[in-house]
Amino acid sequence: MIAFVSGPVAALAPGSAVVEVGGVGLLLQCSPGTIAGLRLGEPTRLATSLVVREDSLTLYGFADDDERQVFELLQTASGVGPRLAQAMLAVHTPDALRLAVAQGDEKALTAVPGIGKKGAQRLLLELKDRLGAPLGTGSAARPAAASVPASWREQLHAALTGLGYQPKDAEEAVDAVAPQAEAGGEPNVGALLRAALQSLNRSR
Repeated sequence: MIAFVSGPVAALAPGSAVVEVGGVGLLLQCSPGTIAGLRLGEPTRLATSLVVREDSLTLYGFADDDERQVFELLQTASGVGPRLAQAMLAVHTPDALRLAVAQGDEKALTAVPGIGKKGAQRLLLELKDRLGAPLGTGSAARPAAASVPASWREQLHAALTGLGYQPKDAEEAVDAVAPQAEAGGEPNVGALLRAALQSLNRSR
């Protein structure tokens, strides 16, 4: 198993990053929150999880070991594959997921694209004794990048459409969080994504 990769960031996209390791570019599927903490050309270290299928090998990258561990634990629940697990971590931090499961917060899980009411109820039952207790604060934001490869609006819109939302709905969600993004300082795309998803969930 590849536990982590370390090297300069060679390329960035809304759902992936390429890290150069020993002259080889490794493509990693990452959540928008993880990508927001990367800078093109700068060194990084990402925890990784290799998903093996009959016709593919897919490497997933994470900001830290805790996020990787939760990603793998989520997949022990029936019906949760790597894409859904990554979507859950795009919406919630690892501690926010632990807190939601510990409190039986069905609404928090249905905020994730692809999880309905029944699915959320099943996941709460299956994950109750697997994720453990929150380590810190569930609302902790991921670190923002000093510079991003595209504007926060472009990154956020691409992340939302990548999670399955229609472009028009994604645009409305981006507009809804604009005041938060423009309040000052460098916009944190990971935190904005969670706020946008909450806005979309309220408008259902």
